Amino acid sequence: MQQNASQRYTPEHVQQWRDEGFAIIPNFFSAAEIAPVYAEYERIYGTHADQTISAMVDGDEDEQAAAFRKLQFKNIDNFPFDASPEMNLISLHPALIDFASAVLGVDSVHLYQSHTWAKYTGETNYEQAHHCDFGNHTLLVPSETAALRTVDFILYITDVTDALGALHYVPKPAAEQVLKPGAVAVSAELQGALLSREKSAAGPAGTLVAHSIDTFHRGTNLTLENGYRYTMTAGYKASGNELIGYHVWQESAGRNWSGIFDHASPQQLACLGIPLPGDAYWTLRTLKLSQARWPGWDMRAYFAAHS
Repeated sequence: MQQNASQRYTPEHVQQWRDEGFAIIPNFFSAAEIAPVYAEYERIYGTHADQTISAMVDGDEDEQAAAFRKLQFKNIDNFPFDASPEMNLISLHPALIDFASAVLGVDSVHLYQSHTWAKYTGETNYEQAHHCDFGNHTLLVPSETAALRTVDFILYITDVTDALGALHYVPKPAAEQVLKPGAVAVSAELQGALLSREKSAAGPAGTLVAHSIDTFHRGTNLTLENGYRYTMTAGYKASGNELIGYHVWQESAGRNWSGIFDHASPQQLACLGIPLPGDAYWTLRTLKLSQARWPGWDMRAYFAAHS
């Protein structure tokens, strides 16, 4: 039997995210939900490192130092993907929407970024220093108010063990033993102190990692021979929270958005900024023009709410 949204997480997970900045939930997604997404990753990325790049990385590290950082992010693509509805809609899964609403303490949330990530042993050095991610999500700093914050999810499409580069993080109370409460930057001299307090976010395929963008964490290297790992990131914010940004969907207007509109529910589309049926935006004109733009979109609920 399929779990409903609220059965996939507990109030303890919500509180852990608020207190520690991280919550890790194994088996959030079922094997049946992960399997078609894995198949798409395998089709798009394959299971082996790019040998040309691997050979380059094996060269003079000083000459390639600038390339290391870029290569860590080589196998990333932004939503919507040139892939199946199963892959496109997993970051809009009703359980994710429900969990995001719970941790942010709001009734309505928006998905503001989602991307794939494939990593391979030997393709580059994935080790990173501890850092917070807020810099590319906001021009300010994260708020203390839950409704003005953002929750970033990492979906494990494969097993992500320590040998496969599991993310390491420092729970907020542990970080505050080293840094001032609420700090979002760390000096090189204090990196070692954070390393001694870090935990692993390793987990099997289907695991969900929820983290806040002001929690210290770092990427780690893949060491398993011929290893690879697939993950997907999905970032949620409260609807109307203009403090948080990342990229706008309009920049991806040339992508296959019909693959989203043709398969997503009104609730899922609302997370992309599409007004729900009955909203004042919907007039006979906007309904007809939207239907003409997306012919495969089942808009019966929208027309019915207007009539």
